[in-house]
Amino acid sequence: QEQLVESGGGLVQSGGSLRLSCAASGFTFSSFAMTWHRSTPGKERELVASITRSGLTANYPASVKGRFTISRDNDKNMVYLQMNSLKPEDTAVYYCKANPVVDGLVRVDFGFWGQGTQVTVSS
Repeated sequence: QEQLVESGGGLVQSGGSLRLSCAASGFTFSSFAMTWHRSTPGKERELVASITRSGLTANYPASVKGRFTISRDNDKNMVYLQMNSLKPEDTAVYYCKANPVVDGLVRVDFGFWGQGTQVTVSS
């Protein structure tokens, strides 16, 4: 059974750092593009980082670029999100998502999610 389990969330002061981890199981991890998203009440879920199957290419929105870094270890079936210089507005539940790649296209519509981990940044 496909499963993603996030960990590493918690409470941190503004300016601090956290490293989120996502453990994957039950599927061929290296065949999936991986993404991290975050969700806060009243807002749409926001994509904060993506990484290709090989791990060679990553992309970020302007809101986190230069502060967040996504990485993956295909041998360990893990994906990570290093978050530095955290701000109170980064407070959210963070989710990892696995997205299959079909004929070279990332099929986000067929992706699946982990259960999320809470990150709270105090001012």
